[in-house]
Amino acid sequence: MELNLQPLASACNVSGRAFAAGDRVVSQLVRTASGDVVRHDVLAGEEAGLRFEGHTVCRWVHVFKPKPPETNPERTLKLTAGNLFLALADPANEPTPANTSLLQFLALMLERKRVLRLRGRTPDGERNRFEHMPSHQIYEVPVGDMSPEFFAKIQEQLGALTGGRRKEPAPAPEAR
Repeated sequence: MELNLQPLASACNVSGRAFAAGDRVVSQLVRTASGDVVRHDVLAGEEAGLRFEGHTVCRWVHVFKPKPPETNPERTLKLTAGNLFLALADPANEPTPANTSLLQFLALMLERKRVLRLRGRTPDGERNRFEHMPSHQIYEVPVGDMSPEFFAKIQEQLGALTGGRRKEPAPAPEAR
């Protein structure tokens, strides 16, 4: 599964100020009314000034690290499921309920692709510990209930990311 999205912006979408090493950046993926997925990157202190049309599919906070000049720009244009997992599972990110279910699904998908390997649970039993095989880094993902409701919620989030239609509520029957 690959999503073609914009790479991390070099400047804040609100103020236009260039990001500096160590800045806290809030990134959001937004589904617009036209069906496009747009990425917004803003300084954490300026998030209140961000205005956009559409709805937020996922949001994460990370520390800005400038890219070395030899980075291949075409390669960074693709946000894969693995990259999205790494961004959402980063310990520096504050988990949100919307991101948690997406993170659980991505972990399941990447475990099936053998990109992640389950290494047990945390001592309190609240989180699964996964090893990211390419980097050998351990990530903790909240334990989830893989119920039909879980997959319905994920289907809606993935539909928003991949261009699938969101289900419109059925009109109420007329009273006679």
